[in-house]
Amino acid sequence: MSEPAAPQVPSTRRILTGYFVLSGLYTLSAAAIWGVNTLFLLDAGLSFFEVFLANAAFSAGMVLFEVPTGVVADTLGRRVSFLLSLVVLAVTTLLYVALAEVDAGVVAFAVVSVLMGLGFTFYSGAMEAWLVDALAVTGHHGPLDGIFARGQQITGAAMLVGTVGGGLLGQIDLSLPYLVRSGLLVAVFGIAYAVMHDVGFTPRRVTVAELPSAVARNARDGVAYGWAQRPLRLLMLASFFQLGFSMWAFYASQPYMLDLLGSDAVWIAGLVTAGIALSTIAGNQLVEVLSRRCGRRTTLLLGAATVETGAAVALGLVSSFWLALPALLLIMGASGVTSPVRQAYLHQVVPSDKRATVVSFDSMISNTGGVGGQVGLGALGESRSVGAAFVAGGIVTGLALPLLGRVRAIGGAPDRIVGTKAGVESPCAASGLPAVAAIETAPVQ
Repeated sequence: MSEPAAPQVPSTRRILTGYFVLSGLYTLSAAAIWGVNTLFLLDAGLSFFEVFLANAAFSAGMVLFEVPTGVVADTLGRRVSFLLSLVVLAVTTLLYVALAEVDAGVVAFAVVSVLMGLGFTFYSGAMEAWLVDALAVTGHHGPLDGIFARGQQITGAAMLVGTVGGGLLGQIDLSLPYLVRSGLLVAVFGIAYAVMHDVGFTPRRVTVAELPSAVARNARDGVAYGWAQRPLRLLMLASFFQLGFSMWAFYASQPYMLDLLGSDAVWIAGLVTAGIALSTIAGNQLVEVLSRRCGRRTTLLLGAATVETGAAVALGLVSSFWLALPALLLIMGASGVTSPVRQAYLHQVVPSDKRATVVSFDSMISNTGGVGGQVGLGALGESRSVGAAFVAGGIVTGLALPLLGRVRAIGGAPDRIVGTKAGVESPCAASGLPAVAAIETAPVQ
């Protein structure tokens, strides 16, 4: 009797297409409420500070559930984790609408926000781990910076469409973007169920009795393969300050920009958020352009961090919408440079079977900063002014600069951006920076 044929290995192109499509559709669905969320919560009866208490609860949920949901991705599989994310987000988004209808108050919104954070933790790490596992099977060994940047360009475009559409729907009724979001998430569930399968990773069952030990093991792995590695620890601490500010800034900019303009038009908030999406795409595109001119990831990280800090302080000091808007876009454009470069650096260091765990641990650290940033800056924005909170937040992001400088001093292979051909030298070599001598083959995510 002949042996059964081995399963066909998908092509690199098919894997990348699946990653780009699912990530784009997920972001399109989620982004429907991003441009109006602060306005929705204010309309639901929450104060400015209470809005950010609810948002901080969301970040706290991500901190609380990052490691446990990492167990799901690393045992039951990346596909199961992604599908669970879609279900939880669809349900909690509908609960937001229900709470607003009955004027439920900040406590109820905070509870649902924690559960919404659970939904996003099922997604964080799982999709990236699925991509890199599958790419390893196809034999892809090229640099990931461009892939992550292209993926973020696609999600940025999806965010553009989602926020503009959400803003227009919100002009009719602020609850409409939430209803549309839930419907889109259900549609994405159907697509993902049909086309997404674990490749290069073998799921395994975990009993309820095994869960506590599995969570503890993942926590230990997150420390051992993430926090315990000095360059990753420094990157996580830098992200703690940067994302702690940017999470607050994204949502605080909605009422702040309308106040500067002297308008209450919801669709303008949607357009501003769409501008944020475009600036993020531009930052992603710069990664590919600048990577051809300089061979060190820390060069890009330091440059982007400097721009973010300066633009954040400027945003809080100006009193004109037309001066504040470019500053806001610079902040988000800098984030568009930082994110894919950080991803690529991390995935050059972390071993294959620990990818989802370490990415989740990294997200947990960032969201811990988000809790403090949203509560602290939200309180400052209500007691003093939103402009003062932007200045304070910008100063805090400056703390990331010396941390990134120490990562640069460590150097090593993860800091090098490798060309597509062996022996390609970086133009930065002429400036005293190390040349790139060969293609890197370290595990990628």
